Amino acid sequence: MRNILFIGLFGLFASVLVAFKSQLNSTSIEFIVPKKWPKPIYTFENNPLTEEGFQLGRKLFYDPILSRDSTISCASCHLQYTGFTHVDHAVSHGIDGRKGTRNSPVLINLAWNKIFHWDGGVNQLEVQGINPIQHAAEMDNTLEEVIRRLKRSSYYPIAFEKAFGKTEITTSTIMKALTQYTASLVSSNSKYDQVMRKEKGIAFTPQEKNGLKLFQRHCASCHTEPLFTNTFFASNGLKMDSLLKDVGRYAITQQAKDSMQFKIPTLRNIEFTFPYMHDGRYKKLKDVINYYSEGIDVNNPYLHNSLKKPLHFNEIEKKDLLAFLLTLTDKTFLYNKRFSFPR
Repeated sequence: MRNILFIGLFGLFASVLVAFKSQLNSTSIEFIVPKKWPKPIYTFENNPLTEEGFQLGRKLFYDPILSRDSTISCASCHLQYTGFTHVDHAVSHGIDGRKGTRNSPVLINLAWNKIFHWDGGVNQLEVQGINPIQHAAEMDNTLEEVIRRLKRSSYYPIAFEKAFGKTEITTSTIMKALTQYTASLVSSNSKYDQVMRKEKGIAFTPQEKNGLKLFQRHCASCHTEPLFTNTFFASNGLKMDSLLKDVGRYAITQQAKDSMQFKIPTLRNIEFTFPYMHDGRYKKLKDVINYYSEGIDVNNPYLHNSLKKPLHFNEIEKKDLLAFLLTLTDKTFLYNKRFSFPR
């Protein structure tokens, strides 16, 4: 009995020692929530944010080793300078030039989201990275193969030990590392933010100010400040693409009410996140404004209630609204070297 008790206590001590060693080897990072922002959904409670975990996630994000033929990485479809989306195709391209059915969503302020992807097919930030790795039109790999490759690397076992206290590489630790990186992609320093913080010498122009008023009157119910999304789903009345035949959230829930509904995207850095809409059908922001102004079919049975009353912006209002949307550009985020390819 004493031996059993000793073995049990020794095992417990060893576990505590490993955890303590991990803390000694890791440098904690504080996740800073911008003032007057809502509390984030993801809190790092079960995945403490550390410099080592962040850098490991950053390395994985930019490493094509995750794809079956080692030709594309997460960053291939999520480029930093375009708000962590892509601009070269209407819909995302995976290995072998395979085309998906949707434009890649931006990776901005993910910690405030509780559901992910255009159709909400994933409801946890820590697992949302699994889908692109396994999807046939994206990386087309298996988690088993990814783990095998990482274990064979001279870099990764050491990096995982620094981040998590052991050289063992699992799906869980891969996802936790990627989450530490992607959840840290916080954009909160646009001109809009600086004006809201009442920074000295920063003010909206009359055109931008009028654009904000128009936005708050007609757009803010879905694109709610300060995140510029309410993170819900809605149909904006777009006709189904005859080739892609994308039914939106209905594909996940199989409920008629979710037909043609897609997740409402954030408008932060919208100047650089073209092409627009879930299928990238609009290349220019003014085309999007024109659509909401006079392109919506108000008789569309799936159309969200807030859009059933035509907006009909005049040409001056369109320009004012566009001027305001450009104030959501955060160049300190788009060109932050901490988020860029690791050298």
